[in-house]
Amino acid sequence: MKILVLTAGYATRLYPLTLNTPKPLLKVGGKPMIDRILEKCACQAGVDGIYIVTNGKFFDSFKAWAEKADYKAKISVINDNTFTNETRLGAIKDIELAVDRMNIDDDLLVVAGDNLFEFDIKKLIGFGKKNSNGITIALYDIKDIGSASRYGVISVDKDNKVIEFEEKPEAPKSTLVSTGAYFIPKGKVATIKKYISSPGTKPDQPGYYIKWMSKFDKVYGLAFREDWYDIGDIESYRKADEEYKKKGR
Repeated sequence: MKILVLTAGYATRLYPLTLNTPKPLLKVGGKPMIDRILEKCACQAGVDGIYIVTNGKFFDSFKAWAEKADYKAKISVINDNTFTNETRLGAIKDIELAVDRMNIDDDLLVVAGDNLFEFDIKKLIGFGKKNSNGITIALYDIKDIGSASRYGVISVDKDNKVIEFEEKPEAPKSTLVSTGAYFIPKGKVATIKKYISSPGTKPDQPGYYIKWMSKFDKVYGLAFREDWYDIGDIESYRKADEEYKKKGR
């Protein structure tokens, strides 16, 4: 199994904190976000490759981090060769780039580099392997309709199959939202390129790919109750930092 961490964004909503430091390398509770992500993911059985896809501006920062990181023998840093927010490739295009450049032909766990979670990623992987006729996304019940409008809102049937996806709807139909963790089984990795090459598709937020997959293929959602933090702005960053400091780890 391979792990792909998406770190190519420019995090303009966190300026000035991210002017010279990529968001995933900002410390939360005294530890870089990306280290917290890999603590959850890299120790899983069968992981033999960890790919960090970033941009040209922060490529050297991640290379320096990787040289001292745990699991460094498995880590490869991929440069998407963009240097500004205006010229960024977009998250889905970055996934395609990583798949092509590293010749990924294996189960793939994709995690957003600003996505902190306390749920057991092993459960997501196990569920995804059991339902390998589609892709699986980690879900979280945000329990507030107003807050749900800031995320991708999901509806699932009794078999946990996604039957509707709305990206940041004005009037959410539920409080179940997509987090930044996706399990793509080996047999579905090719759907990334198929999506990118399809007319009218958008290369940015993974939610667009999820919506497309839910119409033309299969998507399953596994809901978790444990804490989840989407670090989108300075307020959410400071809140997560305070809460992890309280956790003492």
